[in-house]
Amino acid sequence: MDGINLQELKVEPEIKIRGYHTDLYQHVNNARYLEFLEEGRWRLLEDHLDLEEFMKNGFSFFVVNIIISYKSQARVGDIIVIRSGLKKIGNRSAVFRQQILNKDTKTVCVDADITFVIADIMGKPIKLEGGLKEKLLQLPLFEG
Repeated sequence: MDGINLQELKVEPEIKIRGYHTDLYQHVNNARYLEFLEEGRWRLLEDHLDLEEFMKNGFSFFVVNIIISYKSQARVGDIIVIRSGLKKIGNRSAVFRQQILNKDTKTVCVDADITFVIADIMGKPIKLEGGLKEKLLQLPLFEG
């Protein structure tokens, strides 16, 4: 892959909706979308950060707030795409922007902003500065 910066490659996991993803109304339940978003964040982090090193240093990611808008239904047989990227970095927290789209129709099913902190080994949020901030800036920005 000559000439390609691996940090710029986007990871957009796909999930085929199965019966166990749906509820009584035959569409994906609101709580299940949170799991799909978490899968997207894990893939983003695994593909752009050295999580093993991160954890060896005693750091953990903690979600502290989720703002989510449910836009459209996903049903059994649909394939969804989870788009994830960094939206902004503050002094003590940062925000991931995520979307779940129907792969075939390109319809947005979910929009979400997920605020997170990074905590030390004692579970205390730490400032996002220096080398830590530089590592976070390796994550692709959300486009869209």
